[in-house]
Amino acid sequence: MTFATNIARTGALLAGLAYAALGLAQQAAPERLRLVGQETEFVAETAQGKVVITRVLTPCAKVKGWLQPLVPVPGVVPITEVELLGFYKDPEAMLVDMREPEWFVKATIPGAVNIPYTEVASRLGELGCAKTGKGWDCAKARKVVAFCNGPMCPQSPTAITAMVREGFPAGRIYYYRGGMFDWEGLGLTTVEGDL
Repeated sequence: MTFATNIARTGALLAGLAYAALGLAQQAAPERLRLVGQETEFVAETAQGKVVITRVLTPCAKVKGWLQPLVPVPGVVPITEVELLGFYKDPEAMLVDMREPEWFVKATIPGAVNIPYTEVASRLGELGCAKTGKGWDCAKARKVVAFCNGPMCPQSPTAITAMVREGFPAGRIYYYRGGMFDWEGLGLTTVEGDL
């Protein structure tokens, strides 16, 4: 083996190690995601000193988004899985997956219909409202159980805000903030959505 060959191999090895180190450095500093509003960190004062609270993507926490309030609009009723399951016995209730269709077709809660958050304000007729010359008459609005990807997903809160703005009664909206994140995390049954 020649001196030049050894130099070339050593250079290639060092380049490979540098590339691997760069990859590890990038993994060591994952993208910080929003927590609340535009905030990406909060500081907690503890007996051991300051602790910085952040959020990053993980195999479990796979949606960027940001944390959503438990009640996105005053009057909306927050629910858990227990109350959601109870709605299967209520013929007046409608389970609405407010995510984009590509999420819905992969997996959704059984019995859910897909009305994407970007379309709900124009599709209130499907939720028991009647279109009038002045907007929507929601006197006969159904009970709507609204959900999306989970506590960090803004899709159903955005839809709920639009629904109420258009005249849908907030008290007829039941917000399952846990969404698909909690539903799947608890091992509850999912189905492929049918558009």
